[in-house]
Amino acid sequence: MTQPTPISPLMRKLSAYLSTALNRPLPAHVAERAKIHLVDTFASMISGSRQLPGKRAIQFVKPLGGTPEAGILGTRIVTTTLNAALANGMSCHADETDDTHPPSRTHPGSSVTPAALALAEKHQLPGEQLLRAMVLGYDICARTLLALNPNLLVPTGRQAAATGQLYGAAAAAGALLKLNAQQTRYLLSYTLEHTAGLTTMLRDPHHVEKSYAMSGMPAHNAVAAALMASMGFTGVEDVFSGTPNFFSILSPGGKPEILVEGLGKNYEIMRGGIKRWTAGGPCQGPLHVLHEVIQQHHIGLNDVTKLVVRMPMTEIWVVNDRAMPEISLQHLLAVMLVDGTLTFASSHDESRMKDPKVRRARKLIHAVADDTMPTAVRGWRCIMDITLKDGRTITHQTMAAKGIAENPLTAREVDEKALDLIVPVLGKKRSMELLAALHHIEKVKNVRALRKLYAA
Repeated sequence: MTQPTPISPLMRKLSAYLSTALNRPLPAHVAERAKIHLVDTFASMISGSRQLPGKRAIQFVKPLGGTPEAGILGTRIVTTTLNAALANGMSCHADETDDTHPPSRTHPGSSVTPAALALAEKHQLPGEQLLRAMVLGYDICARTLLALNPNLLVPTGRQAAATGQLYGAAAAAGALLKLNAQQTRYLLSYTLEHTAGLTTMLRDPHHVEKSYAMSGMPAHNAVAAALMASMGFTGVEDVFSGTPNFFSILSPGGKPEILVEGLGKNYEIMRGGIKRWTAGGPCQGPLHVLHEVIQQHHIGLNDVTKLVVRMPMTEIWVVNDRAMPEISLQHLLAVMLVDGTLTFASSHDESRMKDPKVRRARKLIHAVADDTMPTAVRGWRCIMDITLKDGRTITHQTMAAKGIAENPLTAREVDEKALDLIVPVLGKKRSMELLAALHHIEKVKNVRALRKLYAA
């Protein structure tokens, strides 16, 4: 029999924290910020249930049946925790409306919240527990990826965000299942066995595979790993040390200490971003700048002869001339130049890609990679030069677009975005009731009560 590797101080500290995290009240400012992310994530799940990835996920899980434990948002389907986590995860990331964590380049809400919600519904837990689990999941999602160093992980072909989101969702799930420290260590080991996701997903023109591999799969696999640990599955007690280990396999240049530094004091959800515009994260900076120019200078398509947008290469390659409207930088800027603004409907309308005015505007837009831009803030930066027909050139920029942690959306602004997403599905009255419940989630005694508000 192989002798077990001694449990490292890091693993002891981490597993002790994860197994007791839900016993600690959240600081008031953290709880308030978490509620805003909860609203944004629910809106993304509900609206995403009507997009192709969400539809495919629902079609997949509906005939599977199983014990009715958790609901699929935007539907009246109640299914198993695993099925609900998968479907809600795919819906959440169906169309790039979901939140982000720019420092780690993850989308925590799209995996952490579906996993936590499924288990909270199954066990009829109070909303306060759901909120605490969600904050914990954001912490571990971000810290896992920052410890691995995504810059080292991405060149291997692994989708870095999927790895972080898996561990974040697993931490939330394990906490809700009340795993003790030893069970938590087994959970972390089984979570590594569930790690998957390759950058090939980015080549999917319909976003279905990306929604699965980046969000639905991590949520599903995290719940599976947590349930296994809760049912007595045993394994390696310290997957972060010994040979081989989590870091030697995924990222030999990683920094394990980031997993626990400041844990319980520095909350990663406070560094999260909520998109102002229902489009891909790297598009937020350019859309922010163009919208401000339009508002300040009252210009439109007929005034412009050239528009040059400069962004870091790490951001521009994700959205440059993409086939999907909601993640195509040039298309989204063209729509905004024509309409003066951008809505959920206009950013997702594929027919606009053939609109003569939009196509004419698109020819004026030139995207340039500029790695001389300041790097202190990661994500949502842009410098834009707009040449007008009267010979003037307008230069405008942002290093922190609206929605990023340094320039956050308010609760009112997030509600406006959420209503634009969910009123077409739920109607205005029920949408308003749902948002009110989420803003006071600590008063919800049993999260199953939310079903009557999110079902359609």
